[in-house]
Amino acid sequence: MRIPRSLLSGLCTAALAVAVLPGTAAAAPEAAEAPGDVLSVADSAFHPLPGQPTDTKAWKISYRSTSATGQPNTVTGTVIVPKDGKTGPRPLITYAVGTVGLGDSCAPSAGFPKGTTMEASLIQQYLWRGWAVVVTDYEGLGTPGEHTYTAGPSAGHAMLDAARAAQRIPAARDSGITAQSPIGIVGYSQGGQASSWAAELKDSYAPELNVKGTATGGVPAHLEKLVPVHNGSYGSGLLFMAAAGQDAAYPELKLDSYLNTAGKALIGFFRNNCVVIDSTVGSFKRISDLTTSNPLDTPEWQKRLNESDLGTHKPDHPVYLYHALADELIPYSLGTGLRKDWCARGATVDWRTIVVGEHVSGVITEVTRVQNWLADRFAGKATSGNC
Repeated sequence: MRIPRSLLSGLCTAALAVAVLPGTAAAAPEAAEAPGDVLSVADSAFHPLPGQPTDTKAWKISYRSTSATGQPNTVTGTVIVPKDGKTGPRPLITYAVGTVGLGDSCAPSAGFPKGTTMEASLIQQYLWRGWAVVVTDYEGLGTPGEHTYTAGPSAGHAMLDAARAAQRIPAARDSGITAQSPIGIVGYSQGGQASSWAAELKDSYAPELNVKGTATGGVPAHLEKLVPVHNGSYGSGLLFMAAAGQDAAYPELKLDSYLNTAGKALIGFFRNNCVVIDSTVGSFKRISDLTTSNPLDTPEWQKRLNESDLGTHKPDHPVYLYHALADELIPYSLGTGLRKDWCARGATVDWRTIVVGEHVSGVITEVTRVQNWLADRFAGKATSGNC
């Protein structure tokens, strides 16, 4: 690895501004015209596990971002800050989670108050260092429309705009999230695609952000190369979720016109559920099982898939790139290929092979190294990479 497909603003933005969390007053939005502008803010809570207390403050936000086709959209997310009394600038991590699913209930912001968000225990480790964290929900999770799963430009925009939005919340500024805060971009798997896209987009889309480094792993750098890996395998559900995500990002693809009855039923199921059940129900299915003809054979689909390819632009800051040698979901060759492409363009890349482990374990076993690498960047220590 809903219905309106055009991106929403106007009435949808206004609705979000007054309906962020039940029983919580949302801040009245000011003029929201630029990427990263805050549309609403509401108190939230961060729990790594159900009932586990944390000494943190959290806010659920909705903010203006940009779709894969360059249109304004609305994205939600969560800003989390340690309650440590610090008021001066502190590091800010803009964090993208791995695959959670397509249903609105899968959004990280929906799970943080209940302690059910995957990767929350990893996010807590950044907070323990005294850093703030903002976690995007991505486009279409918790907002009107479908989740644009695997549409790289949309995800990259959402990460960068989440950092901008965090800096624009007065309560967060009082807790040390300022324009001077050094920023780290972090993500793995789907989050690896998002963080890698954020790294490539940063200099053109958000040049003002004080990004010191990106740590990105398990990156699906070329989507088309994943098709033979997942078609008919136990990971085939991810393939069909990706098709739904591409269709949500690019409505001219008209996925439904290629699906048979079983395919329409499965995609409909995916759109309302989360990754654990989706990957189980969708496993060991082939494209031919669910379609009347293969959309991936068409130039329209190939063009859009290629638009999410990474490695075509040099990040303007150092990158820590890592991949598990035995990754069964995203082949190791995609990681080494991205390294080669970035290095060929003169990027500063610290590359690491995870020798023991597979896809899911990679984000867990590497979290301390990622934090230490970012801490060095925040401290102003240089790195020449190992291209």
